[in-house]
Amino acid sequence: MKHARLPSLILFALAAFPAAAQKPVAVDGPSPVLVELFASHNCRACPKAHRTMTEVDATRDDVLILTWSVDYWDYLGEKDPMAMAESKDRQRAYVDKFRLRGPYTPQTVYNGLEQCPGSKPAQVESALKRVSAADPSPAHLARKGKKIELTGSVTDLTDIFVIEYLDGDANPTNMVNPVTHVTSIGPWIGGRVEIDPSVCKTTCALVVQEAGFGRVLAAMDISR
Repeated sequence: MKHARLPSLILFALAAFPAAAQKPVAVDGPSPVLVELFASHNCRACPKAHRTMTEVDATRDDVLILTWSVDYWDYLGEKDPMAMAESKDRQRAYVDKFRLRGPYTPQTVYNGLEQCPGSKPAQVESALKRVSAADPSPAHLARKGKKIELTGSVTDLTDIFVIEYLDGDANPTNMVNPVTHVTSIGPWIGGRVEIDPSVCKTTCALVVQEAGFGRVLAAMDISR
């Protein structure tokens, strides 16, 4: 469950010219809203958040849900076996972004643009509506042959993450897609990049996000 950074060789055909000079690329469809739930098994309100996320996952096809386990409630009970330092670091960045007093569980974050308690279905629905109505992203992910193609034009540095999670029979928890490993495969400054999906060894999400855990520009499940 360690955060790793792979050589930039994983990114193929890095372009030195803007996306406007590229030929149009067919995309698989609109990028799903990345919903991130920060939770702990020592959090009393988290079971309701897990049920809410399960319902959202079952009834919507426009979301990609990831559950990040944190350890700062471990003093209340047993150590959370799914907790990772990356979860806490990621949530702290969102605390600063949304100018919150501090981290809390169960918190949900939507494309890095909205946040609310994950245990309140009405607020979850409202956040999804607001994010779905946001301006279109300048980044696009699409499968092209045996590769995944990232295209677009951005003004700031952007990070590309491969996030491994448990799914199906491999997931013994009541959480939706609990995260187990995070890999940064390099920065992106726009243009055209081909990514080899073999970087995913299990079940993974590919996430393109503004540096500093800003807006999520694109997300794709690359294990299906």
